[in-house]
Amino acid sequence: KPLLNRAMRGTYPPGSTYKPFMALAALETGKRSASEIINDQGSWNYGGHTFRSHGDTGLGPVDMVRSIVMSSNVYYYSLANTMGVDAIHDFMKPLGFGQITGIDLPGEVRLGIGQGYNAFTMLQLATATATLANGGVVRKPRLVMATQDPIARVDRSVAGEAPLNLGFKPENVAVVKQGLIGVAKEGTSARVFAGTPYQSAGKTGTAQAVTIGQKDKYNASKLEEHQRDHALYMAFAPADEPQIALAIVVENAGFGAAQAAPIARRVFDYWLLGDYPSIEDIDASQKGLAASPIGVRRKKEEIVMVPSEGVVGVAKNR
Repeated sequence: KPLLNRAMRGTYPPGSTYKPFMALAALETGKRSASEIINDQGSWNYGGHTFRSHGDTGLGPVDMVRSIVMSSNVYYYSLANTMGVDAIHDFMKPLGFGQITGIDLPGEVRLGIGQGYNAFTMLQLATATATLANGGVVRKPRLVMATQDPIARVDRSVAGEAPLNLGFKPENVAVVKQGLIGVAKEGTSARVFAGTPYQSAGKTGTAQAVTIGQKDKYNASKLEEHQRDHALYMAFAPADEPQIALAIVVENAGFGAAQAAPIARRVFDYWLLGDYPSIEDIDASQKGLAASPIGVRRKKEEIVMVPSEGVVGVAKNR
C-alpha cells in the first residue's frame, strides 16, 4: 500500500518502545519505585500462560534503569499486572497514545488504548517521545511554520497552541532518561551510536506482526515477509538539551537495533552535525548491513537533490 500515509494512519504494536512510558507511569502513580528489584528468570507465568523474556536464564535482578537498558520483558509483564489496564490507560492518554495529535494535516486515525492489543501510529509515538524529552511538556506537532503572502512575499508565522505541562516530577523523568541514555551507551543501540559527538537517548523495539505459539520459537525464514516482526526505535538527541525526537518503524524487518536504530543515527547526524551518508553507507543501510556509518560522509551542503531512479541524494562529485 504505497499511498498509505504510515506516519499518520499506519498502526503498529509498540513493542519495547512502550517500556520507558510504562516505567514513568509506575513512578508517577507510585506503583513501583526506581530502586525496586525484579528477578528476571527468563519467563513470567500468568493465567496458565508462560511469557518469555531473555533466554532460559533471563537477566537476573533488575531495577528500573537496568530494565530499560537491558529491555527486561519480565519486569514489564509484572508491572503491567501490578498497575492494571485502567491505570495504564489513564496515564498514557495525556501522552497522546491512541489520540489524535492535531497536526495540521488531514487523515489522522484514533485508536483506543487498554482494549485488547495496543497499536499506535508513529506520529503518536514520536509525539510521546518528544513529551518525555521535554520533561512532560506536550507540544502539538505542526508541519506549517509560516505562510507567505503571494504578492508581497512576506512570511507570516503561524501561531501554535500553548504547550501543556503534564506535571511529571523531574526526578521521575530523570530516572527514565537515565535508562534511555544507557540504551545508547551500553544497551541494544550502543554499537549503532558508537563515536557520536553528541549523547542520544532511545529505546529499541521488536514487535510481533503475528502471534507465535507458546511452544514455538520465532524463525523469520519460515514466515512470509508480512508475518515477520517489525523493527522499531524511538529516540531524542542531544539527551541533555533535546532538539529532535523521532519514532521509526521498519515493517517486517526484524530487530529494532539492527534495522531501525541505524536510520535514527543517520537522521541525528544529519540534523545535529549536517552530515550526509556516503554512497556506500546508503547502499549498506538499505540492505540492513550497516550499524554505525561507513565511508566518507559529506556535508549536506554538498548534496544535489536530483531524480535518479529512486535515489534521493546524489553527490556532486559522484
